[in-house]
Amino acid sequence: MSEAAIAPARLAATILLLRDDPAATEAKVEAQMEVFMVVRHQQIDFASGALVFPGGKLAAGDSDPRLTQLCSGADGLSTEQLALRVAAIREAFEESGVLLARKRGASKLIGAEVLDALDRYRKPLDSGAIGIVEMLESESLELACEALVPFAHWVTPTFMPKRFDTYFFLAVAPSEQVAGHDGREMVDSVWLRPAAVLAEAAAGTRTLVPATLLNVEKLGEQTTVAGALAAARKQPPVMVLPEVVEQAPGVESAQGTRTLRIPSNAGYKVTEFSF
Repeated sequence: MSEAAIAPARLAATILLLRDDPAATEAKVEAQMEVFMVVRHQQIDFASGALVFPGGKLAAGDSDPRLTQLCSGADGLSTEQLALRVAAIREAFEESGVLLARKRGASKLIGAEVLDALDRYRKPLDSGAIGIVEMLESESLELACEALVPFAHWVTPTFMPKRFDTYFFLAVAPSEQVAGHDGREMVDSVWLRPAAVLAEAAAGTRTLVPATLLNVEKLGEQTTVAGALAAARKQPPVMVLPEVVEQAPGVESAQGTRTLRIPSNAGYKVTEFSF
């Protein structure tokens, strides 16, 4: 493929909302981490029907300069890195109803009562009718960007017609907020342990794109939320741009598939996979 034919990769952000299984916590047994995932609508043109983490491409309002005064944890971040965190928080709010924010001057994240009153902003944000600054200023809120921990960085392979430069973040789901799905782009939602996600994918009952599958595997190396956050802080993300592996003469891949290679230092158990 010529350089001119390669589609540009649009910046995007994805959030892995985590919790320790409430049933295990209540029973005072060993915690088992769960991750929140949503199912994309079948009519969406990218990863339709797939089980994914909430997320999406950056919106124009995610780079509003006023956000530097409306986000905690923004110190030391570049304009792009702040915008990515804003996008991750915004997308989680639009798609799952969870909002990592607090009332300005407060230390605690908002609870269910405040969140219910903010539901009216989800559709206007999703449609682009307003930017997130308008909601934050109107409701005296600030985004808790320090709650996000960088986890992974994937760029769509160059042969794909639609490409994204996606940053993945981990975050603890606020215990007083209830995650769900928007009923538009996302038609279902589940809390699952990483091992359960992998088992369902292997059984063919769930569809996962390779980046999601490998990141679930990576997440599943830890069993608790605290362990996952600590591991992510110790290993900064390595950019993954999967490259097509040239086949040896006389060797053919299965019809419709390619073998892709990823960096060996990116923290995954494999360096090649089929797509």
